[in-house]
Amino acid sequence: MADYIYMMGSRLTPDQQRAVNAVEEIARTHEMNLYLSGGTIRDIISGFPIRDLDLTVQGNALKFQKDLEKARAVIQSVDESLRSLLVLFPGNIRAEVSATRSEVYPKPSKPEITFGTINEDLRRRDFTVNAMALSLHPASRGLLLDPFNGIADIEAKLIRILHNYSFFEEPSRLIRATRFAARFHWTLEERTQARYDVAKENNYIESVSSRAIGYEIEQIAHEDDPIAVMKALEKEGWLKVFYPTWSPAKVDTANLNQLMKTRQQLADLNIGTDPGAPVMYFLTSKLPEKDISAIQRLIPNKGFVEQWKNVEDDAKELAKRLTGKEAATPSQTWQLLMASRPEMIMFLDVTTRHSGVEQKIKNFLTKWPQYRQKMPVQIMLEMRITPDLPDYAKLTEQMFLMMLDGKLRSESEIRKFLQPFSPPEPVAPPPPPRRGRAKKAVKAAQAAPAAGAPPEAKKAGKAAKAKAAEVLESAAAAVGAATGKIVKAVTGEAAPAPKAHRDGLPKAQKAAPAKAAGKTKPEPAKAKTQAKPARKPAPRPKPKIGKPAEKAAAKKR
Repeated sequence: MADYIYMMGSRLTPDQQRAVNAVEEIARTHEMNLYLSGGTIRDIISGFPIRDLDLTVQGNALKFQKDLEKARAVIQSVDESLRSLLVLFPGNIRAEVSATRSEVYPKPSKPEITFGTINEDLRRRDFTVNAMALSLHPASRGLLLDPFNGIADIEAKLIRILHNYSFFEEPSRLIRATRFAARFHWTLEERTQARYDVAKENNYIESVSSRAIGYEIEQIAHEDDPIAVMKALEKEGWLKVFYPTWSPAKVDTANLNQLMKTRQQLADLNIGTDPGAPVMYFLTSKLPEKDISAIQRLIPNKGFVEQWKNVEDDAKELAKRLTGKEAATPSQTWQLLMASRPEMIMFLDVTTRHSGVEQKIKNFLTKWPQYRQKMPVQIMLEMRITPDLPDYAKLTEQMFLMMLDGKLRSESEIRKFLQPFSPPEPVAPPPPPRRGRAKKAVKAAQAAPAAGAPPEAKKAGKAAKAKAAEVLESAAAAVGAATGKIVKAVTGEAAPAPKAHRDGLPKAQKAAPAKAAGKTKPEPAKAKTQAKPARKPAPRPKPKIGKPAEKAAAKKR
């Protein structure tokens, strides 16, 4: 069984993960079941980039609005009829938080909505690959709901409708099927293709609602390759449904391609972007102003429309700040651009004609990030400045800004700057005490209460000294008793304690060592009788002397 929680954690970006965690906490507070569903689960499993978050709550999602704002999320649009919120989280993370619902279509493109369970919500969706949900409730976290076997269609790279009347009930699914096929390079399943052709032949698209058209227009702006999607829609005849005069020929292709290159450079710097507004600006830049206004009125996401309308003015304001005192040094320019909206950097990089602004943005994207690789990590390690220190991140950021301004060039300058932040060398631990050394323990106890020490320390030293003396006395007594037993076993007489041991004994034991050894009086006489006499040496035998020997002896005499 696949570990979908692990897949979610590994595939979502850190900003997306924080957004999911924030909604999880809010759902837990309101005691509602939360699911990660739709296109998010499809992209997690298929490996495609996760463009936005589709979060479904079993309850009224509108109750989350105030809590989301407290979590620093921007509410872009509120749909009270669908109980849905379009949200922009920090890091330019787009998300839709909606309530579980079921839909019944008495007429095409006009559903009757009732709010129900997650299973009913999955049954009302468009394609099998979008009809999946992952539970985020603590009791069932990680449980995947896939009632239509969408995983199999993802593996087969197929787009399959849920039932035969899918295109008739909601004609905008014809546009969506074409858009998905162009983005993923997937094919329509055989039965789905047959229903698609019938819907196209019978002109089901005439029943599409203006709200659905506006939603699909916005989705083109969030595609990685919007021109390819527009060409696919034009080929199928769906682009004229959006707006009759809109076509790929009216797109500013050159600036749009440059915009996507800048987006990739920002991604290399780990800066998330939401380029929808600048993309839509170039997708419609060659249309008359009245046509652009008409397209903007179709889009239900009013927050997105406001970004689109203000993209030029916001870019001019950023250019003005880049040419002022606020960006006088490279470090100030870096901080200003890091605090700016990434889509404004993208748009300004493409449209500016000011050489100074153009050079600063170029340095921000290409030159200045290289200073991160020049960080003196080896010197920092030598000075015991490691990532474990609490202020390590702030210190490295400060060094990076100083390096941008040319203030840390030589090794001596770097060491001088880092010296106040270098922690002291660790003190070596004392060696462990050697066991069985009573005399050393006494000396250590005597040396403990040093001169001028407080009374408490002196009392502690005296106590330690007395304890050591008791240990010596008990040891001496034990040695004396053992010695007496050995002597008694050999000679029958108790041996007196050695002088070295008697010096540490009480007076009673000094006066009567024998008594301390277990005897009242010595018995020398008895000991003598019991002692074994010394053995006399055997007499040396006399040699036998013959006649020659007698002569030799006579000569010697």
